[in-house]
This record gives sequence, C-alpha cells and structure tokens, in this order.
Amino acid sequence: MPRNEFTLRRTLLSDLDAVMAVYEVARKSMRETGNLHQWINGYPSRRLIVADIEASNSYVVEYSGQIAGVFTFIVGEDPTYAKIEGKWLNDEPYGTIHRIASAGIVRGVADTCLDFCKRQGVSIRIDTHADNIPMLNWINKNGFTYCGVIHVEDGSARKAFQLG
Repeated sequence: MPRNEFTLRRTLLSDLDAVMAVYEVARKSMRETGNLHQWINGYPSRRLIVADIEASNSYVVEYSGQIAGVFTFIVGEDPTYAKIEGKWLNDEPYGTIHRIASAGIVRGVADTCLDFCKRQGVSIRIDTHADNIPMLNWINKNGFTYCGVIHVEDGSARKAFQLG
C-alpha cells in the first residue's frame, strides 16, 4: 500500500482497547513465526501503554480510519541502551522505537513508522529478540546496523541496531 494512504497521530487514551487488541494480534503472530520468548507474561501491559500515551510517546498508524498499527518513539537516552555488549555507531542524540506492532490488516505500517521517526532529526535505535525473524528482516531491509546485545528490564537479551 502507498504510505500516503496512512495517517499517523499520537495515541489517545480512548484508543487503549484498540491498541491492546493490536498487541494481541502481534503476540499471536510472534508465536506463529517461532518467536516464543518475546512479549510474554502480558507484555506490553495496559499500564505501560497508558504511561506511553500520557508521556506523548505512543503513536497509532491508521488506514481507512482503522488503527492498523502502534509504536512508541522516545527521543532521549534510554536506560536500557546505556550498556551494550558491542558498540553504538555514535553517541549523538537518538530516538528509540519500542513496541512496534501491526494489526495485520495492511502492509506498510512499520515503514510508515520509520518514515515518521526519520523526520524527527535524530539517529534511530531499535532492538528485538533473536527469534523475531520478521522484525530482523525488516530491520536489515531498512539499513540498520547491528551494534550488539542489550538486556531489557527482565534481564533477557535483545539484538540492538542503530540507523545513523
């Protein structure tokens, strides 16, 4: 789908049920593609998504008036990224894409997200589980550089990437 058919806006609290449904679709898709260890135990929680919304860091991608995807983009230092087994491309200001998910109704959601993030004028970082093959393929297709391994809050490892 042409990306100009998408609209992107900040997530509203009134979107919460629809956003949580998108995350449920994404969790199911992860399991179907062999990613059994990411987004488990109810992650991301409603409480976390509410915090993203209240901090104005959560965005929805709409297609034909329907929420087709959701993501969080946080500009500024991410404590999870402070320690890396490897090396970031640079120490310039960056934004981090977190919790990107598609409702599976149309292709191009992640590309629309990335287009938006690129326009924010900072380097972009992202991480994912080693078993998340669809996300790893998307990350590689979009020119991210593998930088090393980070550990998320629960201690589990994630492959970390940066787009200079």
